[in-house]
Amino acid sequence: MPPSLAFLHTSPVHVPTFTALLESIDSDASATHFVDEALLRDARAQGHDSPGVVQRVQEAVRVAAETGACVVVCTCSTIGAAAEATPTHGKFTAKRIDRAMANAAARAGPNVLVVAALQSTLGPTSDLIRDSAQRLGLQVKISEHHVSDAWQHFEQGNLVAYYAAIEAEVRKLLPGPSVVVLAQASMAPAAAALYDVAVPVLSSPALGVQDALGIA
Repeated sequence: MPPSLAFLHTSPVHVPTFTALLESIDSDASATHFVDEALLRDARAQGHDSPGVVQRVQEAVRVAAETGACVVVCTCSTIGAAAEATPTHGKFTAKRIDRAMANAAARAGPNVLVVAALQSTLGPTSDLIRDSAQRLGLQVKISEHHVSDAWQHFEQGNLVAYYAAIEAEVRKLLPGPSVVVLAQASMAPAAAALYDVAVPVLSSPALGVQDALGIA
């Protein structure tokens, strides 16, 4: 039996995270995982919408679909737009993990704060939220914030410090926005640490997996 989903990641750290998440949401669902760290590295260096990067992302999506999965989910927000736009010819559905989060952010607006540990993720996530708002017939006002000291901790494998840096920075930015969006899937545990703030703090993994399973 083919897997329900295929995930395209840009870091191996996401494999156990999404494996556990899928098990918690639907224990009957199955998935395959593909990791290509160069996709994010090249998107940061060349631009997420550069023709070469888009071509490589979409080829990676098509390779992931060859497992027989009916939905391929890209878990990297920086390259999500390219993945979502992959021509599938009706053979499978290409999704980005943060589309469901963007829809939720548009509904929770109008003042949306997008927070990212990578500068390269801010633009694509903001564009996605604007697109979701337009599709839903809603108005949003988006502000962006780069947690400049966080990504070094992720690269060093110090996830505790990574989450703590994000949490501390978000708390400094409140009150103000109607909703906070943690732009990268890797930031999700910081949302749990912000359970006590007065506005929704959204992250993409659980919302995205639930959305993908609704199609699968």
